[in-house]
Amino acid sequence: MPDWQTETYQAVTLAAAAAAGLTLLLLVLVMARLRVLSRRVHRLGSDRSSERTGVDPQAMRHVGVVRYDAFGDMGGRLSFSAALFDDEGNGLVISSINGRSETRTYAKPLVDLRSDHTLSPEEEDAIRLARGSR
Repeated sequence: MPDWQTETYQAVTLAAAAAAGLTLLLLVLVMARLRVLSRRVHRLGSDRSSERTGVDPQAMRHVGVVRYDAFGDMGGRLSFSAALFDDEGNGLVISSINGRSETRTYAKPLVDLRSDHTLSPEEEDAIRLARGSR
């Protein structure tokens, strides 16, 4: 393969990894903003005589991220799995697998910290990390 073609593939892979990383960052920021807004709505809607219970148990506030090299010949730990779920274990796992010529992104729902889809070891690690914030 000519050098220019190899460099083009590397540039495309790096751009895709950057886009995936930015997407995850945006998702985390949006989730944080939603959590703040959810608390405000909960405070406004609660009766003054009702007992305050703290944080909404449906707020997706448990987050775990695992970075790794999906392929032995790739460096830089550009692949990642992120778990986001609420106090009841309901949420999702997002994974981005970065290769030399393409990036694939997967989202798997979680219900009670389980998924109907097979979870990779990295996705299970992300769930374990997020459980540490419980």
